[in-house]
Amino acid sequence: MAAGRKTLIRCLTYLLVLTIVASSGCAAGATSKTDIGPGGGEPGVLTVSSTAFAEGETIPTKYCATGVDGGRNTSPSLAWSTPPEGTRSILIAMIDQHPIARRWVHWVVADVAPSVTAFTEGASGSLSPPARELENTSRGAGYSGPEPPDGSGYHEYVVTVYALDIDSPVFPSAPTAASIAHAVDGHTLASGTLTGIFER
Repeated sequence: MAAGRKTLIRCLTYLLVLTIVASSGCAAGATSKTDIGPGGGEPGVLTVSSTAFAEGETIPTKYCATGVDGGRNTSPSLAWSTPPEGTRSILIAMIDQHPIARRWVHWVVADVAPSVTAFTEGASGSLSPPARELENTSRGAGYSGPEPPDGSGYHEYVVTVYALDIDSPVFPSAPTAASIAHAVDGHTLASGTLTGIFER
């Protein structure tokens, strides 16, 4: 009887430990920041487009920085599909993904009203509040067009549009790609991308 009781106690203790571990795991999962879509599911998908260039196509030189022959540093038009219910602001970021660029930030626009679904060509510098343009990696506010080093090959410039469940994400004065990712983490209801390429 004593041996049986010890075995029973040992089994009950083991089950108790498993229950505690499982509960801890669930609690950790519940508090970790993850992007959620409407109704708590996966984030939705926004369709992003431009009249300046199509997905995977070359960005015309007029949208490049003035250091590029023919560059006018004109921000391209952008359009995106209607964000999901619960969206409180839109964030737009344009980042160079080439390894040599180290995720150079060319454009960041935060606090765009959820009713806005497009920017006209050349909109940078004249966007209506509450939208705000932050500093790019070149340390200038607003749009900074592509200007990759000569001979460095094709650079991929990824424009990402985020539908957020907050009014205003928190950034440093000149956000990096990492700080942008951190700011939208756990707040993205839907997102979409448009990629243009350019080389010199």
